Amino acid sequence: MNKKIYTIIIISAVSLGSIWYFSTKSNGQFSNNISTVQEATESQIVELKNGETFDLTASIVKKIIAGSEVKMLAYNGTIPGPIIKVKKGAEITINFTNNTDVPTTVHSHGIRLDNKFDGVPDVTQKEVGVGESFTYKIKFPDEGIYWYHPHVREDYAQELGLYGNYIVTSPEPFYWSEVEREETLFLDDILIENGKVATFSSVADHVLMGRFGNVMLVNGTDKYNLNIKQGERVRFYVTNSANTRVFNFSIPNTRMKLVGGDNGKYEREEWVDSVLLAPSERAVVEIWFDKDGNYPILHTTPNKTYTMGNIKVVSSPVTTSYFLVARTNEDTISSIDPLRQYFDKKADKSLAFTIDMGGMGGGSHMMPDGTTMSNSGMMMGGNDSEKIEWEDNMTMMNSMSYANTVKWKIIDQDTKKENEKIDWKFKVGDKVKIKIFNDPKSMHPMQHPFHIHGQKFLILSTNGVKNTNMVWKDTTLIQKGDTVEIIVNMENLGTWMAHCHIAEHLESGMMFSFKVE
Repeated sequence: MNKKIYTIIIISAVSLGSIWYFSTKSNGQFSNNISTVQEATESQIVELKNGETFDLTASIVKKIIAGSEVKMLAYNGTIPGPIIKVKKGAEITINFTNNTDVPTTVHSHGIRLDNKFDGVPDVTQKEVGVGESFTYKIKFPDEGIYWYHPHVREDYAQELGLYGNYIVTSPEPFYWSEVEREETLFLDDILIENGKVATFSSVADHVLMGRFGNVMLVNGTDKYNLNIKQGERVRFYVTNSANTRVFNFSIPNTRMKLVGGDNGKYEREEWVDSVLLAPSERAVVEIWFDKDGNYPILHTTPNKTYTMGNIKVVSSPVTTSYFLVARTNEDTISSIDPLRQYFDKKADKSLAFTIDMGGMGGGSHMMPDGTTMSNSGMMMGGNDSEKIEWEDNMTMMNSMSYANTVKWKIIDQDTKKENEKIDWKFKVGDKVKIKIFNDPKSMHPMQHPFHIHGQKFLILSTNGVKNTNMVWKDTTLIQKGDTVEIIVNMENLGTWMAHCHIAEHLESGMMFSFKVE
């Protein structure tokens, strides 16, 4: 897709008024003064036993990114936040304190925890104000890689560094294959303008496409380097913490084995060249570095390749490895078996994703090639064949789209209710099949990562093609024009959220709540 510069002609006084309002409020409470704050440090592993308590504090820090010292936010002064390692079945207490400049919460993403500790403002708790504290009790019923992040103004707080991993280990010694080392990787990007993080508005901006960054980050740095020894087998726990960017992750000249996803192991390990990760999705991959040398960490799109970091493999004697065996995971298959009888039933619920841009006012937007985009008609121009928006190619228009003028929608296709008006109710034990359609004829068709709180689900099919290698999930990417069927195992009591995990789309209202009774 060729980059274009769009000349935007907005003839509505309403739109002009909203642009003026937000341009004068662009910084709001988000000060960039970092003269007195500490510099962020690297994340550390914290191993917690059942019953232990951990203090977690979110605060303002500074960090050098792309050669400039910029304001960031951090948990316990590190970006990413502490890697919290616990055993399956453990329960821990987190005493959280908010020393940032905005209200916040802590959402333990993917964990099927008690509802009251899910960290969703106005659903499970009140916002934690600046200077205030909240205590979370978190129980970990499933192995895998999970993460924690805010659920208030994610577009701001998560963009600036508030994210960290949970690694939940299994009591089974060979749950994963044997490796010499484990590494966690957060894939991210950040928007830097004139030596600072691009300003934020009093409500979320960049709502049309989400805020794409122009600097790629691994574990919060644009200079990520990892040194390992030749012959080491390495398990990478990979998380996409970007606001909107989909990553196509690879490490060339290696054999990459995909072994796990959001909530544990795949039915069968498989060899892959790359892994596609939408915002909030996770993958577990294993690589045997049997040759020395430098191995770049890449993000590859149809039109561009980004080098995000480097792995240096130091020459060392290599021993025989059983890495080339791809396992079949009978325990994962057994956990899925009770649901197989429901795979082919008619969908219980049906959703559609679309957008309402009426709040931007009337008028049209002239493109360089003479095509137009009307606020009352379908967006024209661009590459309709691409099902993922890899870049922000409408920078000006995207930056001027706000959460109170652009509304992304989840529509219940049976009741026609939208977003917060959707009021699903289920019973514990229900096996709910949901069909999700991403409308390719909306005013701005694009991909949406769909996340369900408190439960786990399986992807059954995409566009009628059955999934033949399943893993338990909490998030799935619905690409433009796709119809995806999932089945949710409703096991966890409470009122839970479901939403698009593009931070700006969430802020614009692309969410709803459901009850499990």
